[in-house]
Amino acid sequence: MNINKSKHFLIVTQYFWPETFRVNDLALGLISRGHKVTVLTGIPNYPKGSFFKGYKFWQSNEDWKGIKIVRSPLFPRGKGKGWQLALNYLSFAIFGTITGLIKCRDQYDTILGFAPSPVTSAFPAITLRAIKRVPFAFWLQDLWPESLTAAGMPLPRILMKLVRIMVDFIYKRCDSIFIQSPGFKRHVLDAGISESKIHYVPNWAEEIFQPMVANEEFAKKEMLPEGFKVFFAGNIGKAQDFETILEAAKILKHQKIIHWVVLGEGRQLKWVKKEISKHKMHETFHLLGRKPMEQMPSFFAHANVLLATLKKNPVFSLTIPSKIQSYLACKKPIIVSIEGVGSEVIKKSQSGISVSPGEPIKLANAVVEIFNMDKVTQEELGENGLRYYRSEFERNMIIDRIINKSSELQGKV
Repeated sequence: MNINKSKHFLIVTQYFWPETFRVNDLALGLISRGHKVTVLTGIPNYPKGSFFKGYKFWQSNEDWKGIKIVRSPLFPRGKGKGWQLALNYLSFAIFGTITGLIKCRDQYDTILGFAPSPVTSAFPAITLRAIKRVPFAFWLQDLWPESLTAAGMPLPRILMKLVRIMVDFIYKRCDSIFIQSPGFKRHVLDAGISESKIHYVPNWAEEIFQPMVANEEFAKKEMLPEGFKVFFAGNIGKAQDFETILEAAKILKHQKIIHWVVLGEGRQLKWVKKEISKHKMHETFHLLGRKPMEQMPSFFAHANVLLATLKKNPVFSLTIPSKIQSYLACKKPIIVSIEGVGSEVIKKSQSGISVSPGEPIKLANAVVEIFNMDKVTQEELGENGLRYYRSEFERNMIIDRIINKSSELQGKV
């Protein structure tokens, strides 16, 4: 099989541009290599919970940078309550399947599924696989049902069992399962999947994530504080353990030179704002809101250290938060308050400090430790991280791996 021959990929994902997910860059990477790409996706509504401006329930097909986008109706996430998320997930599974049958009439070489929560986004792909006899590779970003309870959505035991049965059903109808972390392997094996079908395909950082020189005009425009800056970028939710971040910030709040800068939004944003006000941390804790992904490297250029956190939970210890790859690529020291695989990345790369989750004193001490390092030592941490990124997570290397593994599936359905 000539893996360089142009192919037509159908990507099935509940989330896609203008929502910001790594699958966007995967599609662009395939297009840049001369492949044809169609994306079956929903109406953009993440993370705010309402349709993006210009979009409606019934949406026409779009073209984005040469990628054909087939939009399926779905119900938006709303405020992220349990019943709203359930409706959001199920609506794409149902409407996405119907839309795919009606509108995805081309002949495809491979179906690629992109699967952060929810795993139910696989149902349109499974249906199209069965009808079109096209191999289906499923790229797991999250583990169900474990991640539901870990993220603060506890389910009754019987419902957990039913979700597990559904997950096993989905896995067994995949021709290949790509896992973003080695920690996912046991979870997939336990579903009765052959080891030969499981392949490690980690996330990468988009090409825009690279070392940049700090720009003072940009800093003034964005009103960045002066001093030692700890940057956190991403979702402000229960999984991210903002309780520990705030407690660590409270411990250091009298060190006026140390600032915590958060780029993002999420379900716990209001609570975080109340805590900042309650503990009078306005001078050292800064919420800048959600920023375009394209600006992230410019913000990171002003960071002295980049922070990633997850709650203490067995399922979180198996994952590599995708922000870690972006952090490594930007050549900055990193602090993680994470267990397991994510922690090991920082230790192996020698790019920063790893502390146990839920330990605010240790987190505060880690910040102080990097603060007290001389500039040369700080730069060495960043250089170590960039070197490790290039050897383990480089974008083109991983996209080529996806293409190669997909090519191996041809004719196996």
